[in-house]
Amino acid sequence: MAPHNDIILFHYPFSPYAKRVIWYLTLRGLEYAQCIQPAALPREDLNALGVKYRRIPILSIGRDIYCDTRLILQKLEEQFPSGTLGALEPDKKAVEKLLEKWTIDGVFPRAAQVIPPEMPLLNDPKWVKDREDYMGRSWAKEDIIKGRPEAHVHLREAFELLETTLLADGRHWVLETEKPSLADIEAIWPFCWLRGMEGALPPALFGKDNFPKVHAWLDRFSGALKAAKESAPKVTSLKGAEAVQYITQAEFNESNREVDALDPLALKSEQDVESWPIDSGFNHRDRGQLVALTRQEIVLKSQTKVGHKDVHIHHPRSNFRIRAVSGGGELKL
Repeated sequence: MAPHNDIILFHYPFSPYAKRVIWYLTLRGLEYAQCIQPAALPREDLNALGVKYRRIPILSIGRDIYCDTRLILQKLEEQFPSGTLGALEPDKKAVEKLLEKWTIDGVFPRAAQVIPPEMPLLNDPKWVKDREDYMGRSWAKEDIIKGRPEAHVHLREAFELLETTLLADGRHWVLETEKPSLADIEAIWPFCWLRGMEGALPPALFGKDNFPKVHAWLDRFSGALKAAKESAPKVTSLKGAEAVQYITQAEFNESNREVDALDPLALKSEQDVESWPIDSGFNHRDRGQLVALTRQEIVLKSQTKVGHKDVHIHHPRSNFRIRAVSGGGELKL
């Protein structure tokens, strides 16, 4: 049974992006259910919901399905306003957003290049093929080995930036808050992921002697998460069919149907469109009728394959593309 707030998180346990959302939910103490997905495609549960977007995690609230952690965290801040983790002051909000962009667009692509070549998954042809479809580049073991030194150069620069700027004055948290904030989550997630992966970061380059403040921050964050887990609601685990049934029987979470009349793309409400990410996972596109289009968000109406119920699929505007298609799915010329 899904929790009273209708949150269901679709993820697999070792996804670094899923950790961003799980940590947020844990630190907030928000009740949620999870539906564990395969690490590689296909993901039949999401297919049953009419979702083509291939990245993990995905979060549903009722029949609204939210894609991309940038949008998911924003929605959790908006939909559950009591006890949010986000900054209130404009200058601190700016730091928060800049850290989001820095880690997602800058740090993580380099972090993914230092996965230890001896990892068993790199010997699995299905996994390698799936990662190549996801990232649009080679995941052959020899190419990973070749690219690791350059990636370590860029990651050492990222560690240095944290050590000598944001954490230089000895503060416990990025925005000098009493506990971890959203800014900490935005900044810390790829570094936590790297430190937890044996063989990813050579100690001679990235050890505690090199970056003591960064490691102390990582340790504090782990401690804060451990403490939050002890008091957080128990996570309910749903099988795929249970999650799909719950969503198809739920109500919509949002009623926004605003289509920005000044948007440069000049799309119209109920127009047939397709939307997809352009940074990774770009071979998989959601299609449907346009429900809402704002400066921050794209909302499409799709239909589940089980029960044939309408669902609303939400994408962020950042690093996503939307364009008109004909009702049959062909591009309008």
